[in-house]
Amino acid sequence: MTFNEFLTAVKYSEKNFVEQVKEVNTIQGLEELFKSYCGKKGSLSLLRKQIGLMTPDEKKQAGQVLNKAFEEIEALYKEKRETLEQNLEDELIDLTAYIAKLNQDPLKSLGHMHIITKTLYELEDLFIGMGFSIETGPELETDWYNFEALNIPKDHPARGMWDTLYVDLGQPESTLLRTHTSPVQIRVLSSQKPPVYMIAHGKCFRRDTPDASHLSSFHQLEGLVVDKNISFADLKGTIETFTQAYFGVETLVRLRPSYFPFTEPSAEFEISCRICFGKGCRTCSNTGWLELGGCGVVNENVLVNCNINPDEYQGFAFGFGIERLIQMKYQIPDLRILTESDMRFLANF
Repeated sequence: MTFNEFLTAVKYSEKNFVEQVKEVNTIQGLEELFKSYCGKKGSLSLLRKQIGLMTPDEKKQAGQVLNKAFEEIEALYKEKRETLEQNLEDELIDLTAYIAKLNQDPLKSLGHMHIITKTLYELEDLFIGMGFSIETGPELETDWYNFEALNIPKDHPARGMWDTLYVDLGQPESTLLRTHTSPVQIRVLSSQKPPVYMIAHGKCFRRDTPDASHLSSFHQLEGLVVDKNISFADLKGTIETFTQAYFGVETLVRLRPSYFPFTEPSAEFEISCRICFGKGCRTCSNTGWLELGGCGVVNENVLVNCNINPDEYQGFAFGFGIERLIQMKYQIPDLRILTESDMRFLANF
């Protein structure tokens, strides 16, 4: 390379860097560009090797030209880097100040668990402490698990107790959105040998018209015990233990005779209304009591359907709506607000 060609190459590299540095918009891109010119294997660095082939006078002049190019490129690099770093700093958010500002306004506060989810976790801890396991099942069920195995055959009048939503799948009215969590009991009893102490919770669906105390889509918790020498007294003790642990020892509990095809005898369990404290209000239909769910001794036909000998094993079951528990505990007059995503309400929990 001649001296003139060397000067042209240096000038060309410097010109190209000036043009390219204007287009760089990231620090990483700037570093890579600078390295391609001034790095160990950069275009300007490689030109240093050409100086050794020149005459003494050319070497001196060439070194001065090359050093000046390095200085100008480095100056442009530093200036561009400062600009990019400033832009990056301007884009940063002071999260500490942001969080403090949010916490001043409950409507813009940080996210937290919905009260229904929080209650489910609380109930899980409660029943696990009582020796129950947690089981799960599908929301899309067959007629066998949701009705027939639970002693509710086709055309049985008791099917009118559930406003069923059928799915257009398979044979007509063979697949449905589960109306309760009781099908999980059948799945567990069909796959596990007693003793069984379990709870199952999840979403259920019915063609109900939503009102102050009912929802068409709601969460339910189901409990089941199957073991030897189980009686109605064990059921009553379990319900009293659960309700008083959740609502408080001052809460009154009562069982009223009822009918369910899958239990015999059957009962509805109620607690004293926590909104009117037994005086009577719209939520409790002026009775002073609110029904939480149903319960009873497992019908022998259900045990037989699950290949369990009713002469050897007995059991009890109970189920209730999660939203109803929340309504009572926190004195919520209308269940529908739990599904409306109103932050003014949810921020209280």
